[in-house]
Amino acid sequence: MAATTPLHRIADPAEIAQAALFLASDRSSFTTGSELFADGGEVQVFPAAVR
Repeated sequence: MAATTPLHRIADPAEIAQAALFLASDRSSFTTGSELFADGGEVQVFPAAVR
């Protein structure tokens, strides 16, 4: 699976947690109508995987 991402590695659990914490924090208060992908760029390479 790591070979399919542009970063060539699997996310560290702390990296996923940081993305979730950002969305739950006041720092994301001006963020609307967005999707935050914490997938190492896999969606950019395989966009059909999102569907």
